[in-house]
Amino acid sequence: MASVVSAINNTVPISQFNRGLAGKIFDEVKKYGAKVVMKNNMAECVLLSPEEYMRMIDEIEDARLCALAEARMEHFDAEKTISFDDMNRKLGIKEEDLTDFDEVELE
Repeated sequence: MASVVSAINNTVPISQFNRGLAGKIFDEVKKYGAKVVMKNNMAECVLLSPEEYMRMIDEIEDARLCALAEARMEHFDAEKTISFDDMNRKLGIKEEDLTDFDEVELE
């Protein structure tokens, strides 16, 4: 029964936008979370707060990066690795070339 109540509370008929209630709907989205906008008894779109949207985008990007790292690790061969110093020598990079760069923060 809780899922039915949740579906009803999170569904907005598009006619409410036509009646000038968009501001109220947007306030509810910010306060209570996502709303599904219905048009002709079909889901038309989902309204999210900007914070929730960015959280979801960050989570998707994290999942993509994790999948990429896992795929790369499947083919990892320690025998083919190159040390930092060897790579710098190969590319002609000297220690003094690196001193002018700002620190890079990794997550």
